[in-house]
Amino acid sequence: METLAISATAHGVNYLPEYLAREHGIFARNGLDVPYRPRNPWDGVMHDLADGSADLALGGLWVPAMYAGNGRDFVAVAQLNDRFPMAIVTREPVEGFTLAWLLGKTVLAPGQGGGAPGEFTRGLMREAGLAPYDARFVHDLSMQMFRELFVAGLGDAFVTDLGTATELERAGTGHIVFRHAESGGRMPNSVYYALRERLDELQPRLVPFVRSIDEAMRQLRTGAAGDLTPLFEKEWPEADPGVLSEVAAQIAANGTWAGVRLDPGPVERWTSILHTAGLTVSPVKFESIVDTRALDAAGETQA
Repeated sequence: METLAISATAHGVNYLPEYLAREHGIFARNGLDVPYRPRNPWDGVMHDLADGSADLALGGLWVPAMYAGNGRDFVAVAQLNDRFPMAIVTREPVEGFTLAWLLGKTVLAPGQGGGAPGEFTRGLMREAGLAPYDARFVHDLSMQMFRELFVAGLGDAFVTDLGTATELERAGTGHIVFRHAESGGRMPNSVYYALRERLDELQPRLVPFVRSIDEAMRQLRTGAAGDLTPLFEKEWPEADPGVLSEVAAQIAANGTWAGVRLDPGPVERWTSILHTAGLTVSPVKFESIVDTRALDAAGETQA
């Protein structure tokens, strides 16, 4: 059994294929032991890669993009999320919602775990011909803090994960008006990345790894994974399994778990959004931050 250690920036339902592959023995059948630990604050993943305590980091592609040519050389080898599985919640229902509704409004966009909630939402606004800074985006605080403040009355809209959005809607304190994965198109939200200097060494383990993740995605998309309640109770013992089941069903249906292969179009769409926002020194090309050797060897394609 070979070991491939992962350091993760979060612990969410959108990461479910990895947890399924571990719990249901998919990794083991492919000869792998894949320990993991979520890091809080998230940037601990970079320290784990640097000191060798982790082989892969799981997190946003924006990290390899922002560091491209700027010191740390991170390279993505596979994706876990092909779309951005978050939502916009408003206090009251908004009939016929479009992103133009956000103009002139206060938008709570958590940033403590990374910049994607705000930056991807603003990128979609730009693609729609809107000026995103005509909305008031509030950043830098945690999801939980913004949730409490939104319920208490702060802000007009809240960009949040589907679990939080579903809980707010069930409680009658918010209404989902926009789902990024359904309306925003492809965007490699969560990827596995490594230090470039270790890619050759890791290749023999990366091939069975991406096959395992792809198999877990397929099981979740098709329902072959069976009853997920025991896995939910293990990973999130304090959460409502009904909410988690609803969220997992949405993610399985909306294309987020379409496959492990990173494609140039969605990658460069996201890096272009980041560059327009001033988060990269120059436009970042697919080949500078993605290595497809493990994907190619595993024969993985999009669903």
